[in-house]
Amino acid sequence: MGTRDEQLHLGAFIYYSGHHHYGWRHPESGAEGLFDFKFYKRLAQTAERGKFDMMFLADLLYVRGVEDAASGMLEPVQLLAALSTVTEKLGLTATVSTTYNEPYNVARKFASLDHLSEGRAGWNIVTSQLDVEAYNYGRDKHPEHGLRYEMAREFVEVVTRLWDTWEDDALVIDRKAGVFADGAKVQEVEYKGQWYSTKGALNVPRPPQGYPVLIQAGSSVPGQDFAAAFGEVIFTAQQSLEAAQAFYASVKGKLVANGRQPDSIKIMPGLSPIIGATQAEAQQKYKELQDLIPSSVIVGALSTMLNFDLSGYPIDGELPDIPDPVEATNGMKSRVQLIMDMARKERLSIQDLGGRLIGARGHMQFVGTYGELADFLQHWFQEYACDGFNIMPPVLPGNLDEFVDHVVPILQQRGLFRKEYTGSTLREHLGLERPGLRHFQAGHERADASASPAAT
Repeated sequence: MGTRDEQLHLGAFIYYSGHHHYGWRHPESGAEGLFDFKFYKRLAQTAERGKFDMMFLADLLYVRGVEDAASGMLEPVQLLAALSTVTEKLGLTATVSTTYNEPYNVARKFASLDHLSEGRAGWNIVTSQLDVEAYNYGRDKHPEHGLRYEMAREFVEVVTRLWDTWEDDALVIDRKAGVFADGAKVQEVEYKGQWYSTKGALNVPRPPQGYPVLIQAGSSVPGQDFAAAFGEVIFTAQQSLEAAQAFYASVKGKLVANGRQPDSIKIMPGLSPIIGATQAEAQQKYKELQDLIPSSVIVGALSTMLNFDLSGYPIDGELPDIPDPVEATNGMKSRVQLIMDMARKERLSIQDLGGRLIGARGHMQFVGTYGELADFLQHWFQEYACDGFNIMPPVLPGNLDEFVDHVVPILQQRGLFRKEYTGSTLREHLGLERPGLRHFQAGHERADASASPAAT
């Protein structure tokens, strides 16, 4: 096992009442609290008690399957603003789509959250994935995968320019002189691109972190390229040490081509832990959760993901030869590829493959003891497969409590994770630099409109 001087990073990924698709049916789930602030307050304070770098809220722009699945979500940025009042150190990050929003609104939301939380905000940049989302926004079809990333690049360009419209010391508030802000230090953006345009300054002063932390979720080639240009954290999904090491090396290598340092981005794969004091206890918990999944749902979910009707094939048989689903999908191409790789490499039955998909939404599951999980996290971290993990409890709130109470202390004892916060902002937790003004030079000359935030 290798050694690393730095410590690993942890995010608490909150998704409904747990990441297991049918975890809401578990008697210990908090499904009744999904639209209750007190439920999220407990989760945030548990994550902060565990000294997590951040709490991460996903977001979906559609609702379906309401009869048998946990459905509907509170708007995440508003929820995080409320949670900022009941936490002090925990990073507060949320998904907001570039496809169904306007840059000005997103810049304003996250600048506001960064101010309200005193520098703890992070934006998970996604491009959405389904036509059903397009329908909710009056569109006939979801944009093509590659096009979405082209649009997202321009979107992030505009947002970061807006965050740079106020210099750090622009706010004066000199009552005697009658000067609220130094007008020479508030610069308007005048940007006209292929997809987005804006003219004016943001109506929120520069965020405490300079920029809220920029997070990207996705492992496809366009996703990696996007992250290498703009991202500071990557949420990803790999199922083996070798695949994770290859992804880690690929992304870190792409940073150099973008004029960035390898430590300027943190790679954090998702992990859904089912743990217990003994292996037998963990296996029993796993069985209880998997028994909640109807067989018909397994076949339906896998058929949808792979764009191929599996209803006529034996559920206990291996996945049949099917047309390449990665090319066919306009959604999460990297996740579909991961599912296919898992099926072929491990020769999984349709039952087992679908169960894994539903159990952790394509992310890695771990079933074992507290010590075994700590060993696993340490091994991946020290072998440069990641910089930390996005912990995805299958059932909330109890499984987050269990991780904080039993796994975090082991990591702390081994010197792998902090015992106390040493900083106050999310950037400080992650060891990321605070960006200076990137888009406006001294004397307020506008930067080249073709320059990216990573390159300027």
